[in-house]
Amino acid sequence: MGQIQVHEFIALDGVFENPAWTAEWWPWDPRMEQTVGGITAASTAILLGRTTYEMFAPAWSTRTAEEDPGAPFFNETPKYVVASNELTVDWNNSHWIGPYNPDEIRRLKSETEGDIYISGSGQLVRALLADGLVDQLHLFVYPIALGKGEKLWGEGVDSTKLALKDSEAYSNGVVHLCYGPAQ
Repeated sequence: MGQIQVHEFIALDGVFENPAWTAEWWPWDPRMEQTVGGITAASTAILLGRTTYEMFAPAWSTRTAEEDPGAPFFNETPKYVVASNELTVDWNNSHWIGPYNPDEIRRLKSETEGDIYISGSGQLVRALLADGLVDQLHLFVYPIALGKGEKLWGEGVDSTKLALKDSEAYSNGVVHLCYGPAQ
């Protein structure tokens, strides 16, 4: 049975929208690269919301391993897309699974050998957290407050209690916080 591993780049003020703002912190600290690589290496499936899928597909589908070591993971791993309306999924190994349904996600978890990776996909992640389906939430917190943009937990989102499982600070000022369900 797979575990859902959520990976988010997030600013101090909670903004996670379009993380192009993280470019200032490149290149990554090698330990940060190892942490992100460990999350993807354990994953045998990718779960995405519609908006993130529509951003990722054109960005990753033409990248090669020489351009980005993450390209094989994103291009070869089976991808499952949650979207209310039918969606043309033409990126390699992509499958539309319909609107959000916690039972469908539980089925996907039970049938997946290895973990299920999620990045971005705020609406989906909030629903998964509310339904207790996130096993680990990996927040890579960047030392910047952006002041505007979509927040992972915006106004009107229900309270979410989590337990800190691990943390690590990197030389570039980014902090990795790994949370799991609160007991």
